[in-house]
Amino acid sequence: MDKATEERSDHFLTFLRVERGLAKNTCLAYRRDLNSFHRFLREKDSDDVSCSGNDVFLFVRQLKTEGRAPRSIARCVAALRSFFAYLTNEGLRTEDPMIYISTPKLNQALPNVLSEQTMDKLLQGAAHSDLEIRNLAMIELLYGSGLRVSELISLRLEDVSLDVGYVRCLGKGSKERIVPLGDPAIAALQRYVRGARGRIKRGQATEILFLNAKGRPLTRQGFWLILKGWAEACGISQHVSPHTLRHTFATHLLDHGADLRSVQEMLGHADISTTQIYTHLTKKYILEVFQKAHPRAK
Repeated sequence: MDKATEERSDHFLTFLRVERGLAKNTCLAYRRDLNSFHRFLREKDSDDVSCSGNDVFLFVRQLKTEGRAPRSIARCVAALRSFFAYLTNEGLRTEDPMIYISTPKLNQALPNVLSEQTMDKLLQGAAHSDLEIRNLAMIELLYGSGLRVSELISLRLEDVSLDVGYVRCLGKGSKERIVPLGDPAIAALQRYVRGARGRIKRGQATEILFLNAKGRPLTRQGFWLILKGWAEACGISQHVSPHTLRHTFATHLLDHGADLRSVQEMLGHADISTTQIYTHLTKKYILEVFQKAHPRAK
């Protein structure tokens, strides 16, 4: 990649991060997509300032030929759409080539959700050791608040109010939100914070809420392994990931009468259409209940 092309990409990504407030992971994904696109253009002796809509079309077709997943291609198209809009607005292009490109349609899969019975089983796991007390506190908190795993491992002591009963976190785009906590989550957190955490910390000075066995901040992968082992120990064969608990939080709220807008706020979704997938889940659940329970359902 030549210096001018690299500078345009860097300025664009800074714009996304600073002015649009996009999350770090989104910006990293966009950078990978742009690098892939620029490599394609270089092979055709072209660049992002002079390329045509046909060049973009051929690039997207190549992604399909390579077997890239529709979701991956859709994200790449979104990255290019934002990039060329930026170049056009900055006066670096006179025409936006993306006006000829459509975003691939996605068959939106319903998220994996645990039943209330399975969730109860997960929360009844043995919590005797300090690490088990920590594990239960994390699981109770995720299910009780719908936090993302990245938000969970970033929490500091000051972000959780056990007296008032809420958790404060920074979500995507550094947007702060406050989510209430129920009594079981508060009790599990109190047990961890007022006892187990001090022993796990091993005298290290840190304000991070959840620590690993060496007294250091947990990683996403570390928590995923903890949750996987916990579910297996509870005899749960269904796949359980950190995001499963977030999906379960939202679905159970709607099952019990919560309104969609409130769930959107608690999840930190910028667009309510993202939250609406959970209404499909509850409709599916209602249909299953009807088919099992009504004498004339079949």
